[in-house]
Amino acid sequence: MAGLLAATLTASLVAGCTTAGNPGDDGRGRPHPTSSDRTGTGSALAVKIDNARAARPQTGLNEADIVYVEQVEGGLSRLMAVYATRLPKTVGPVRSARESDLELLAQFDRPTLAFSGAQSKLLPLIDKAPLRAEPPGRAAGAYVRGTDRPAPHNLFLRPRALVPNAPGTDVLTTGYRFGAAPAGGEATAAQSVRYPAARFTFTWSGSEKRWLVAMDGRAASTADGGRIGAGTVVVQYVKVRTSSFGDFLGNNTPFTETVGAGTARVLRDGRAYDVRWKRAKAADGTTFTTRDGRPMTFQHGQVWVVFAKAS
Repeated sequence: MAGLLAATLTASLVAGCTTAGNPGDDGRGRPHPTSSDRTGTGSALAVKIDNARAARPQTGLNEADIVYVEQVEGGLSRLMAVYATRLPKTVGPVRSARESDLELLAQFDRPTLAFSGAQSKLLPLIDKAPLRAEPPGRAAGAYVRGTDRPAPHNLFLRPRALVPNAPGTDVLTTGYRFGAAPAGGEATAAQSVRYPAARFTFTWSGSEKRWLVAMDGRAASTADGGRIGAGTVVVQYVKVRTSSFGDFLGNNTPFTETVGAGTARVLRDGRAYDVRWKRAKAADGTTFTTRDGRPMTFQHGQVWVVFAKAS
């Protein structure tokens, strides 16, 4: 089945695709970076990725350096994958941007944002934000429509059409620290995070040395059959408030506040650490500190950050 999915997707993206126009939207863990990873120049590439059940399996997630998970309308979830050290051939399905993305991305130095579109009143804010916005209307040749699933879950990005070379780790100005695990932590086999209409479970695999991802009770894999997993998972408890935006069904768009301070749970090496997070302003990265005030270190490899509503 995995081989069939991969073959179907490859065929649709190479032979059976059309160049995307207007989107019609509602708008394996990586080892320590090598020296070649640090030679790239340019900006980080952030891609908004559909996470509705009809959009799975996605492509390109395992090559991301960071995967952010946020709540959207109707209690569902959406992903934003950030690429710096590797660029996959395709990423997607690509979906629309949200107001929260602008605050989250302000920590990077003028990143490139790939997204399918946005509400009309949000577009001026995107244009004013310190980023390079590249929706299909501005970079049509970078996007293709697949034929194996219906719109809007079939828009895919060819990353190298926007960012020719992987820029390297220097563009990951997130404040994260990587290194040996700190003392302490609690042995943990699995951790779940629930949204009103979505659920994520991260299960430690000792053989793979990473946290394997399940979404809505099912093991998450990419279109080529590779299990999705991360060396580090951060469950970051934040304020989630209503915004002035909504979808065509009348659902309000939640705004996830990533500037401020609060608590988080960091999973690495089969253990969980209860920590504090702090981000003083949007241009800053986020720092994580242990209970004794020391910097929390992450495992080398992919990081998943799940924004959960603080109680």
